[in-house]
Amino acid sequence: MIDDHTPSTSNDGNERTNVMADNAEQSAPLRNPLEVLASVHTANFPELLKHFASSLALSTYQAGKLVLLRVDGNAINTHFRSFNRPMGMAIDGERLALGAFMEIAEFRNMPALAPRLANPPRHDAVYLARRRHVTGAIDIHEMAWDGEGELWFVNTLFSCLCTLDAKSSFVPRWRPSFVSHYAPEDRCHLNGLAMRDGKPRYVTSLGDTNTPGGWRANKRNGGLLIDLEDGRILCRGLSMPHSPRWHDGRLWLLESGRGALVRVDPETGSRRDVGRVPGFARGMDFIGPLAFIGLSQLRESNPFTDIPITDDNGDRLSGVWVLHVETGKTVAFLKFTGAIEEIFALQILRGVRFPEILDEPEYLQNAYALPDEALNEVQR
Repeated sequence: MIDDHTPSTSNDGNERTNVMADNAEQSAPLRNPLEVLASVHTANFPELLKHFASSLALSTYQAGKLVLLRVDGNAINTHFRSFNRPMGMAIDGERLALGAFMEIAEFRNMPALAPRLANPPRHDAVYLARRRHVTGAIDIHEMAWDGEGELWFVNTLFSCLCTLDAKSSFVPRWRPSFVSHYAPEDRCHLNGLAMRDGKPRYVTSLGDTNTPGGWRANKRNGGLLIDLEDGRILCRGLSMPHSPRWHDGRLWLLESGRGALVRVDPETGSRRDVGRVPGFARGMDFIGPLAFIGLSQLRESNPFTDIPITDDNGDRLSGVWVLHVETGKTVAFLKFTGAIEEIFALQILRGVRFPEILDEPEYLQNAYALPDEALNEVQR
Protein backbone atom coordinates (compact mmCIF):
# COMPACT_ATOMS: atom_id res chain seq x y z
CA MET A 1 0.00 0.00 0.00
CA ILE A 2 1.22 3.49 -0.82
CA ASP A 3 0.33 6.79 0.75
CA ASP A 4 2.11 9.90 -0.41
CA HIS A 5 2.24 13.37 1.04
CA THR A 6 3.62 16.24 -0.96
CA PRO A 7 3.97 19.70 0.54
CA SER A 8 1.94 22.63 -0.66
CA THR A 9 1.59 25.38 1.92
CA SER A 10 3.84 27.34 4.25
CA ASN A 11 3.18 28.38 7.81
CA ASP A 12 4.83 31.72 8.80
CA GLY A 13 8.10 30.80 7.10
CA ASN A 14 9.36 28.68 9.99
CA GLU A 15 7.24 25.57 9.72
CA ARG A 16 5.95 24.09 6.49
CA THR A 17 2.71 22.12 6.45
CA ASN A 18 2.34 18.94 4.40
CA VAL A 19 -1.11 18.22 2.95
CA MET A 20 -2.22 15.35 0.79
CA ALA A 21 -1.49 15.55 -2.93
CA ASP A 22 -1.86 11.90 -3.88
CA ASN A 23 -3.32 8.93 -2.03
CA ALA A 24 -2.83 5.83 -4.14
CA GLU A 25 -4.34 3.54 -1.48
CA GLN A 26 -5.80 4.12 1.95
CA SER A 27 -4.51 2.10 4.87
CA ALA A 28 -7.53 0.44 6.48
CA PRO A 29 -6.45 0.26 10.14
CA LEU A 30 -5.72 3.99 10.35
CA ARG A 31 -7.84 7.11 10.38
CA ASN A 32 -8.63 9.48 7.54
CA PRO A 33 -5.58 9.70 5.22
CA LEU A 34 -5.42 13.46 5.72
CA GLU A 35 -4.85 12.78 9.41
CA VAL A 36 -2.44 9.92 8.80
CA LEU A 37 -0.13 11.85 6.53
CA ALA A 38 -0.10 15.25 8.18
CA SER A 39 3.26 16.72 9.17
CA VAL A 40 5.01 20.05 9.56
CA HIS A 41 8.71 20.86 9.45
CA THR A 42 11.08 23.75 9.91
CA ALA A 43 12.00 25.53 6.70
CA ASN A 44 15.62 24.36 6.94
CA PHE A 45 14.84 20.64 7.27
CA PRO A 46 14.85 20.10 3.46
CA GLU A 47 18.03 22.17 3.15
CA LEU A 48 19.85 19.81 5.51
CA LEU A 49 18.91 16.77 3.43
CA LYS A 50 19.84 18.62 0.24
CA HIS A 51 23.21 19.54 1.69
CA PHE A 52 24.03 15.92 2.47
CA ALA A 53 22.34 14.63 -0.74
CA SER A 54 20.38 12.20 1.43
CA SER A 55 16.93 11.10 2.56
CA LEU A 56 15.48 9.43 5.66
CA ALA A 57 13.66 6.19 6.35
CA LEU A 58 11.54 5.71 9.49
CA SER A 59 9.67 2.70 10.78
CA THR A 60 6.56 2.97 12.95
CA TYR A 61 5.06 -0.28 14.17
CA GLN A 62 2.26 1.65 15.87
CA ALA A 63 0.97 2.84 12.47
CA GLY A 64 2.25 -0.11 10.41
CA LYS A 65 4.31 2.12 8.12
CA LEU A 66 7.73 2.52 6.62
CA VAL A 67 8.11 6.25 5.94
CA LEU A 68 10.49 7.83 3.43
CA LEU A 69 11.28 11.52 3.94
CA ARG A 70 12.44 12.95 0.60
CA VAL A 71 13.16 16.50 -0.55
CA ASP A 72 10.60 17.80 -3.01
CA GLY A 73 11.46 21.34 -4.04
CA ASN A 74 11.74 23.37 -0.86
CA ALA A 75 9.77 20.98 1.32
CA ILE A 76 9.64 17.35 2.44
CA ASN A 77 7.69 14.65 0.65
CA THR A 78 6.56 12.01 3.16
CA HIS A 79 6.08 8.70 1.35
CA PHE A 80 4.41 5.84 3.25
CA ARG A 81 4.60 2.08 2.70
CA SER A 82 2.45 -0.34 4.71
CA PHE A 83 3.97 -3.32 6.53
CA ASN A 84 2.86 -5.53 9.39
CA ARG A 85 4.49 -4.09 12.53
CA PRO A 86 7.77 -2.81 11.00
CA MET A 87 10.55 -2.15 13.51
CA GLY A 88 14.29 -2.68 12.97
CA MET A 89 15.96 -1.56 9.73
CA ALA A 90 19.36 -1.94 8.11
CA ILE A 91 20.10 0.21 5.08
CA ASP A 92 23.03 0.94 2.82
CA GLY A 93 23.26 2.18 -0.75
CA GLU A 94 22.29 -1.17 -2.27
CA ARG A 95 20.32 -3.04 0.39
CA LEU A 96 17.43 -2.50 2.76
CA ALA A 97 16.35 -5.01 5.39
CA LEU A 98 13.23 -4.58 7.49
CA GLY A 99 12.18 -6.55 10.55
CA ALA A 100 8.42 -6.98 10.64
CA PHE A 101 5.86 -8.97 12.65
CA MET A 102 7.21 -12.46 11.92
CA GLU A 103 9.71 -11.98 9.10
CA ILE A 104 12.70 -10.11 7.80
CA ALA A 105 12.12 -8.63 4.36
CA GLU A 106 15.10 -7.76 2.17
CA PHE A 107 15.12 -5.33 -0.76
CA ARG A 108 17.78 -4.54 -3.38
CA ASN A 109 18.38 -1.28 -5.18
CA MET A 110 17.53 -1.57 -8.90
CA PRO A 111 17.78 2.04 -10.16
CA ALA A 112 17.17 0.90 -13.75
CA LEU A 113 13.48 0.69 -12.78
CA ALA A 114 13.29 4.43 -12.15
CA PRO A 115 12.10 5.39 -15.67
CA ARG A 116 9.04 3.17 -15.18
CA LEU A 117 7.93 5.07 -12.07
CA ALA A 118 7.69 8.66 -13.26
CA ASN A 119 8.12 10.76 -16.35
CA PRO A 120 10.53 12.43 -16.22
CA PRO A 121 12.36 9.97 -13.91
CA ARG A 122 13.21 11.40 -10.50
CA HIS A 123 13.97 8.37 -8.32
CA ASP A 124 17.68 7.73 -7.81
CA ALA A 125 17.17 4.46 -5.89
CA VAL A 126 14.47 1.81 -6.29
CA TYR A 127 14.52 -0.88 -3.59
CA LEU A 128 12.83 -3.97 -4.99
CA ALA A 129 11.70 -6.92 -2.84
CA ARG A 130 14.13 -9.82 -3.13
CA ARG A 131 13.42 -12.28 -0.30
CA ARG A 132 11.56 -12.80 2.97
CA HIS A 133 12.84 -14.92 5.83
CA VAL A 134 10.15 -16.18 8.23
CA THR A 135 11.45 -15.81 11.79
CA GLY A 136 8.23 -16.25 13.71
CA ALA A 137 6.93 -13.48 15.95
CA ILE A 138 10.09 -12.68 17.92
CA ASP A 139 9.82 -8.90 18.36
CA ILE A 140 12.74 -7.96 16.11
CA HIS A 141 14.40 -4.76 17.28
CA GLU A 142 17.56 -3.14 15.86
CA MET A 143 19.42 -4.61 12.89
CA ALA A 144 22.76 -4.04 11.12
CA TRP A 145 25.08 -5.62 8.58
CA ASP A 146 28.60 -6.50 9.64
CA GLY A 147 31.75 -5.96 7.60
CA GLU A 148 31.30 -9.32 5.88
CA GLY A 149 27.75 -8.54 4.80
CA GLU A 150 26.02 -10.74 7.40
CA LEU A 151 22.82 -9.38 8.92
CA TRP A 152 22.63 -9.22 12.72
CA PHE A 153 19.46 -8.43 14.63
CA VAL A 154 18.16 -8.15 18.17
CA ASN A 155 15.67 -10.90 19.02
CA THR A 156 13.94 -9.23 21.94
CA LEU A 157 11.49 -12.03 22.72
CA PHE A 158 14.32 -14.55 23.18
CA SER A 159 16.73 -12.02 24.77
CA CYS A 160 19.53 -12.62 22.29
CA LEU A 161 21.46 -11.33 19.29
CA CYS A 162 20.94 -13.37 16.12
CA THR A 163 21.85 -13.96 12.50
CA LEU A 164 20.12 -16.05 9.80
CA ASP A 165 20.74 -19.29 7.99
CA ALA A 166 18.79 -21.18 5.33
CA LYS A 167 17.09 -23.69 7.64
CA SER A 168 16.50 -21.96 10.97
CA SER A 169 14.00 -19.37 12.08
CA PHE A 170 16.97 -17.55 13.61
CA VAL A 171 20.49 -18.40 14.79
CA PRO A 172 21.27 -17.17 18.35
CA ARG A 173 24.84 -15.84 18.50
CA TRP A 174 24.98 -14.08 21.87
CA ARG A 175 22.91 -13.47 24.97
CA PRO A 176 23.65 -11.51 28.16
CA SER A 177 25.39 -13.44 30.92
CA PHE A 178 22.49 -12.76 33.29
CA VAL A 179 20.00 -14.52 30.98
CA SER A 180 20.21 -18.22 31.81
CA HIS A 181 18.63 -19.75 28.71
CA TYR A 182 16.70 -19.08 25.52
CA ALA A 183 12.97 -18.66 26.10
CA PRO A 184 10.25 -16.57 24.38
CA GLU A 185 9.78 -14.46 27.50
CA ASP A 186 11.36 -11.02 26.89
CA ARG A 187 13.39 -11.38 30.05
CA CYS A 188 15.48 -8.18 29.84
CA HIS A 189 14.07 -6.31 26.81
CA LEU A 190 17.26 -6.40 24.78
CA ASN A 191 16.72 -3.72 22.12
CA GLY A 192 19.62 -1.67 20.72
CA LEU A 193 22.65 -2.67 18.62
CA ALA A 194 25.75 -0.67 17.69
CA MET A 195 28.41 -1.81 15.21
CA ARG A 196 32.06 -0.83 15.59
CA ASP A 197 34.77 -1.65 13.05
CA GLY A 198 32.33 -3.83 11.13
CA LYS A 199 31.35 -6.00 14.11
CA PRO A 200 28.52 -6.03 16.65
CA ARG A 201 29.98 -4.29 19.69
CA TYR A 202 27.41 -2.64 21.98
CA VAL A 203 23.84 -3.51 22.99
CA THR A 204 21.27 -1.96 25.28
CA SER A 205 18.62 -3.60 27.44
CA LEU A 206 16.02 -2.26 29.82
CA GLY A 207 17.12 -4.48 32.69
CA ASP A 208 19.45 -7.25 33.86
CA THR A 209 16.56 -9.51 34.79
CA ASN A 210 16.15 -13.24 34.18
CA THR A 211 12.40 -13.71 34.60
CA PRO A 212 9.58 -13.30 32.06
CA GLY A 213 9.06 -9.58 31.53
CA GLY A 214 11.17 -8.93 34.62
CA TRP A 215 12.56 -5.64 33.25
CA ARG A 216 9.17 -3.96 33.67
CA ALA A 217 9.55 -3.68 37.44
CA ASN A 218 12.39 -1.15 37.15
CA LYS A 219 11.96 0.30 33.68
CA ARG A 220 12.39 3.85 34.99
CA ASN A 221 16.14 3.51 35.63
CA GLY A 222 17.13 -0.14 35.26
CA GLY A 223 18.67 0.12 31.79
CA LEU A 224 22.10 -1.17 30.74
CA LEU A 225 24.74 -0.66 28.06
CA ILE A 226 26.83 -3.80 27.43
CA ASP A 227 30.16 -4.18 25.60
CA LEU A 228 30.02 -7.43 23.62
CA GLU A 229 33.79 -7.73 23.36
CA ASP A 230 34.12 -8.83 26.98
CA GLY A 231 30.50 -8.92 28.17
CA ARG A 232 31.17 -6.01 30.50
CA ILE A 233 28.27 -3.82 31.61
CA LEU A 234 29.52 -0.33 30.74
CA CYS A 235 26.59 1.60 32.21
CA ARG A 236 23.83 0.92 34.70
CA GLY A 237 20.95 3.07 35.89
CA LEU A 238 19.92 4.22 32.41
CA SER A 239 16.35 5.35 31.81
CA MET A 240 15.10 3.13 28.98
CA PRO A 241 18.22 3.20 26.77
CA HIS A 242 17.87 2.70 23.01
CA SER A 243 19.84 3.22 19.81
CA PRO A 244 23.51 2.86 20.83
CA ARG A 245 25.77 4.14 18.05
CA TRP A 246 29.49 4.40 17.30
CA HIS A 247 30.04 7.61 15.35
CA ASP A 248 33.13 9.73 14.73
CA GLY A 249 35.19 7.65 17.16
CA ARG A 250 32.71 8.17 19.99
CA LEU A 251 29.98 6.11 21.64
CA TRP A 252 26.45 7.49 21.85
CA LEU A 253 23.01 6.34 22.97
CA LEU A 254 19.55 7.65 23.71
CA GLU A 255 18.08 7.61 27.18
CA SER A 256 14.52 7.45 25.93
CA GLY A 257 13.00 7.84 29.37
CA ARG A 258 14.64 11.27 29.72
CA GLY A 259 14.60 12.35 26.07
CA ALA A 260 18.39 12.67 26.21
CA LEU A 261 21.23 12.24 23.71
CA VAL A 262 24.10 10.82 25.77
CA ARG A 263 27.81 10.37 25.05
CA VAL A 264 29.52 7.47 26.83
CA ASP A 265 33.20 6.88 27.51
CA PRO A 266 33.75 3.36 26.07
CA GLU A 267 36.53 2.64 28.58
CA THR A 268 35.10 3.90 31.86
CA GLY A 269 31.38 3.97 31.13
CA SER A 270 31.12 7.56 32.35
CA ARG A 271 28.46 9.50 30.50
CA ARG A 272 27.18 13.01 29.94
CA ASP A 273 24.11 14.53 28.36
CA VAL A 274 24.79 16.24 25.04
CA GLY A 275 21.25 17.43 24.31
CA ARG A 276 17.57 16.86 24.95
CA VAL A 277 14.49 16.38 22.78
CA PRO A 278 10.87 17.03 23.83
CA GLY A 279 9.65 13.43 23.97
CA PHE A 280 10.48 9.73 24.03
CA ALA A 281 13.68 9.43 21.96
CA ARG A 282 14.13 6.21 19.97
CA GLY A 283 15.83 5.63 16.63
CA MET A 284 18.96 7.59 15.69
CA ASP A 285 21.46 8.08 12.89
CA PHE A 286 24.30 10.52 12.32
CA ILE A 287 25.62 12.42 9.37
CA GLY A 288 28.44 14.92 9.81
CA PRO A 289 27.97 16.81 13.09
CA LEU A 290 24.23 16.15 13.19
CA ALA A 291 22.20 13.54 15.05
CA PHE A 292 18.78 12.72 13.55
CA ILE A 293 16.60 11.40 16.39
CA GLY A 294 13.16 9.78 16.27
CA LEU A 295 10.62 11.20 18.69
CA SER A 296 7.54 9.36 19.96
CA GLN A 297 4.48 10.35 21.92
CA LEU A 298 3.62 8.72 25.21
CA ARG A 299 0.00 7.81 25.81
CA GLU A 300 -1.63 6.60 29.01
CA SER A 301 -2.09 3.18 27.40
CA ASN A 302 1.58 2.97 26.37
CA PRO A 303 3.55 0.39 28.39
CA PHE A 304 6.49 2.81 28.50
CA THR A 305 4.84 5.35 30.79
CA ASP A 306 5.80 6.14 34.38
CA ILE A 307 9.23 7.36 33.29
CA PRO A 308 10.84 10.81 33.69
CA ILE A 309 9.89 12.14 30.25
CA THR A 310 6.18 11.45 30.83
CA ASP A 311 5.76 14.56 32.95
CA ASP A 312 7.77 16.70 30.50
CA ASN A 313 6.02 15.62 27.30
CA GLY A 314 2.87 17.67 27.65
CA ASP A 315 2.70 18.40 23.93
CA ARG A 316 3.01 14.68 23.07
CA LEU A 317 5.20 15.18 20.00
CA SER A 318 6.32 12.67 17.40
CA GLY A 319 8.65 13.13 14.44
CA VAL A 320 12.35 13.73 13.78
CA TRP A 321 14.54 16.13 15.74
CA VAL A 322 17.99 17.18 14.48
CA LEU A 323 20.61 18.03 17.12
CA HIS A 324 24.14 19.39 16.66
CA VAL A 325 26.37 16.99 18.56
CA GLU A 326 28.87 19.61 19.70
CA THR A 327 26.40 22.14 21.05
CA GLY A 328 23.38 19.92 21.79
CA LYS A 329 21.13 22.53 20.20
CA THR A 330 18.13 21.67 18.03
CA VAL A 331 18.94 22.53 14.42
CA ALA A 332 15.69 21.47 12.71
CA PHE A 333 12.69 19.20 13.19
CA LEU A 334 9.76 17.52 11.47
CA LYS A 335 6.58 16.83 13.45
CA PHE A 336 3.83 14.39 12.58
CA THR A 337 0.48 15.93 13.42
CA GLY A 338 -1.77 13.00 12.48
CA ALA A 339 -1.87 9.31 13.33
CA ILE A 340 1.90 8.69 13.34
CA GLU A 341 2.45 8.71 17.09
CA GLU A 342 5.51 6.50 17.57
CA ILE A 343 8.81 6.07 15.74
CA PHE A 344 10.93 2.98 16.21
CA ALA A 345 13.90 3.05 13.80
CA LEU A 346 15.47 5.89 11.84
CA GLN A 347 18.10 5.51 9.12
CA ILE A 348 19.77 8.00 6.79
CA LEU A 349 20.00 6.93 3.14
CA ARG A 350 23.33 8.53 2.33
CA GLY A 351 23.73 9.71 -1.23
CA VAL A 352 20.11 8.77 -2.03
CA ARG A 353 17.90 11.79 -2.61
CA PHE A 354 14.57 10.33 -3.77
CA PRO A 355 14.16 6.58 -3.08
CA GLU A 356 11.26 4.21 -3.69
CA ILE A 357 10.44 0.79 -2.21
CA LEU A 358 8.47 -1.71 -4.30
CA ASP A 359 6.95 -5.14 -3.70
CA GLU A 360 3.99 -5.06 -6.11
CA PRO A 361 3.72 -7.98 -8.57
CA GLU A 362 3.51 -5.62 -11.53
CA TYR A 363 7.14 -4.70 -10.90
CA LEU A 364 8.43 -7.99 -9.52
CA GLN A 365 7.15 -10.16 -12.35
CA ASN A 366 9.48 -8.79 -15.00
CA ALA A 367 12.35 -7.08 -13.17
CA TYR A 368 15.35 -9.40 -13.20
CA ALA A 369 18.67 -9.10 -11.41
CA LEU A 370 21.50 -11.26 -12.80
CA PRO A 371 25.15 -11.74 -11.85
CA ASP A 372 27.58 -9.56 -13.77
CA GLU A 373 29.02 -12.52 -15.68
CA ALA A 374 25.55 -13.52 -16.86
CA LEU A 375 24.72 -9.98 -17.92
CA ASN A 376 27.60 -10.15 -20.40
CA GLU A 377 25.66 -12.83 -22.26
CA VAL A 378 22.31 -11.02 -22.32
CA GLN A 379 21.30 -9.67 -25.72
CA ARG A 380 21.06 -5.88 -25.58
